[in-house]
Amino acid sequence: MSAPNDTGHQPTIRSIRQACRTCSLAELCLPVALEADDVDALDRIVQRRKPLSKGAPLYRDGDAFGAIYAVRTGALKATTLAEDGSEQIAAFHLPGELVGLDAIHSGKHPSTAVALETTSVCEIPFEQLETLAETIPGLQRQLLRVMSREIFSEQEMLHVLGRRTAEQRLAIMLLSLSDRFGQRGLSATRFRLPMSRHELSNYLGLAPETMSRLFKRLVDWGWISASSREIELLDKQSLRSLAGTDREAQPRTSKQG
Repeated sequence: MSAPNDTGHQPTIRSIRQACRTCSLAELCLPVALEADDVDALDRIVQRRKPLSKGAPLYRDGDAFGAIYAVRTGALKATTLAEDGSEQIAAFHLPGELVGLDAIHSGKHPSTAVALETTSVCEIPFEQLETLAETIPGLQRQLLRVMSREIFSEQEMLHVLGRRTAEQRLAIMLLSLSDRFGQRGLSATRFRLPMSRHELSNYLGLAPETMSRLFKRLVDWGWISASSREIELLDKQSLRSLAGTDREAQPRTSKQG
């Protein structure tokens, strides 16, 4: 059975639909063509976990794989340990995104998922999901399609960032966050960063002081406004030009960080 919601009551199908309308799992959990009994079967294996507090792990590197997760509210970071023992951030997961897919092959989580803020997730036991997919026509294909899309998006981001300058990396990241928030019905131009700038610099492979200089440049150029974690994209076209080209799209005053 699904875990009780925050009020202690079992969630209804209607409440599940409302909670998941912006989630990438909606296509998996609530396919349009499913009969009511099939929707009930899916509902029974989806579990609502107790919210994680900031800094709490969802799972740790080396833990046995048993489920995939969908972020309902809040955000997570996926971290690994570098050779010198320092933390390396490999990904950020926002509401509606899947977590834990990289453990399916080996059966163990290769990274640690940590809450960036108070975060709630839906847990989908993978073995039960596979069993259910064998009995519901089309579910397995939808499962593979949703997971493939999520994995491709993460790999594409890492590939693109590795070939760009410092300024381009920040522009790409801001545009990515804009797209991801926009896809979930939130503002694509004004949003709050769930991660600190230090965590953002870690993910982008930049020194924290470089990150501060880059934010200041984008503000000075009039492309963004930034107050602590509150960001507004004022000139997305210029950001896109910077993200997609090299030096010719950058203002003449630009210097690499």
